[in-house]
Amino acid sequence: MSGDSFIELDGGVTAPRHFVAGSVFAGIKKTNLSRPDIAFVHSTLPAVGAGVFTTNRVKSAPVRVSQAYLRNEETRTIVANSGNANACTGPIGIEHAKRMAKATARALEVKERSVLVCSTGRIGVPLPIEAMETAIAGGAATLCDDREASRRAAEAIMTSDSFSKECAVELDLDGVKVRIGGIAKGAGMIDPNMATMLSFVTTDAVIDKKLLRQALVDGVDGAFNRITVDGDMSTNDTVLVLANGAAGNAPLKDNTRAFERFQDALNHVLFNLARMIVEDGEGVTRFVTIQVRGAKTREESRQAAESVANSTLAKCSWFGGDPNWGRVMAAIGYSGARIREEMIDIYYDGLIAVQNGTGAPTPAEKLKKIVSARRFTITIDLHMGDADYTVYTTDLSTRYVELNMSE
Repeated sequence: MSGDSFIELDGGVTAPRHFVAGSVFAGIKKTNLSRPDIAFVHSTLPAVGAGVFTTNRVKSAPVRVSQAYLRNEETRTIVANSGNANACTGPIGIEHAKRMAKATARALEVKERSVLVCSTGRIGVPLPIEAMETAIAGGAATLCDDREASRRAAEAIMTSDSFSKECAVELDLDGVKVRIGGIAKGAGMIDPNMATMLSFVTTDAVIDKKLLRQALVDGVDGAFNRITVDGDMSTNDTVLVLANGAAGNAPLKDNTRAFERFQDALNHVLFNLARMIVEDGEGVTRFVTIQVRGAKTREESRQAAESVANSTLAKCSWFGGDPNWGRVMAAIGYSGARIREEMIDIYYDGLIAVQNGTGAPTPAEKLKKIVSARRFTITIDLHMGDADYTVYTTDLSTRYVELNMSE
């Protein structure tokens, strides 16, 4: 993800032209009563949208409504609340999600089905929809295009996050400046396909709806689908992108250099937002990169990487600063990937810990020093083929348990 073809910007979702953001307080949460809990991202020009959603078979009401509304050709607005997931709420949940869209459409004078809806928070509790409708009615007055508006929107969707997450870039497409910006939330219930997270991305590029979705799917595969904190998959995972064409570039076409540059920049934004989610994982003290190479197939390299990344035993040992490569070997063994135990090599930040399936002569103290650091990489070479895969994960701390003992 080279930055040679683009530059970093401030502003998150308001960095691209003709995008505004805002937030309001509706009193949804029992804590953080001083922080807004409804966010808006809106294009002042007609726009198209694309989305990627949770693969969990239990899907929240806003996921179902947004999936349906994305069939429309025009998408102008995203409204999202924190503090309540509106999941497992039955038919009333669908009604409430639609009422969120309707109230937002009325406030911003757009079509109801051009509004996408997201929620995050506690599962199984109906939304306080009347209070939310009242708050949303005043939402239009909060919308503006400065960087603080993006930050406030990012803060409004936070739950157990400790910091807001934003990223934006500008790239040159045949002499035209194009911008991409995004915000995200997520700290717990993080697992590939996707994580319990929300991410909203905006761009002023001229790109059609079909190609925009293709770009988003590719970008999510290399970003949000490569992260895990605790192995739990949410009911509300959503990544949305809006494109309004305000940059005025020549329409992007597949299999062109211009589209490749756009894809690289989008990947950069998505990856940085995903990385921030892992770094902000609940109770996290270690950021661990798991690289698997030499697998028979890409799918098997993914299986092995995710198995190690989600191993509770391995994650606990990392929290204690213990390399305990035996737990890594065990996770590889039950991953489903084809292996030969006697061919496996394992490295910690380049220092060999396992050679040909057994312990290498590297001093234990050197490995412990690596695992005691904030960041380290475990590289696993299966020596079975040429496929590789990388996953980003964390340790599992006592603080994580404390945070998840109650709501």
